[in-house]
Amino acid sequence: MGETPKRIIRAAQATDLAAIMKVMEAAKGIMRQSGNTHQWGEGYPSEDVITTDMARGGGFVIEEEGQVVGYFAFLPSPEPTYDAIYDGAWLDDSLSYHVIHRIASYPDVHGIFSDIMAFCFSHDPNIRIDTHRDNRIMQHQIAKHGFTYCGIIYLASGDERLAYQKILTQKLDT
Repeated sequence: MGETPKRIIRAAQATDLAAIMKVMEAAKGIMRQSGNTHQWGEGYPSEDVITTDMARGGGFVIEEEGQVVGYFAFLPSPEPTYDAIYDGAWLDDSLSYHVIHRIASYPDVHGIFSDIMAFCFSHDPNIRIDTHRDNRIMQHQIAKHGFTYCGIIYLASGDERLAYQKILTQKLDT
């Protein structure tokens, strides 16, 4: 029986930047191979974007046996591009939430999305996420983890994204 290597999720640090950028390039390769040729064009996400995530306290790496194998941003609301949603509605638009952006990993590392979801939902029961219409892999993972499709949002650049939300409900003691 093979054992799953121990993974940890921790705040990204400036010293992780080179490793994070390698993960981003690998993720772009996965996107291109699966037919998603328009998301994350040349230069995105840049080192500046990742550094900004870190400065906001929302940049995280996934480490396996001491090596960075994944990255994601987990940022508190408000997310300005989520202020307007088209062809649908958020499940709840009154509660604070966190948003997950820039999920990336190496192609041979599996289970990253599940690890990220466990981490994020342990910090906030209300999470929003969006993805490109051509990103079938991400759409599959989002649906598999119980998110509800809410509608279309537009990035500051004007690019369209499919938007999702999941709110965990806790059973109240009776």
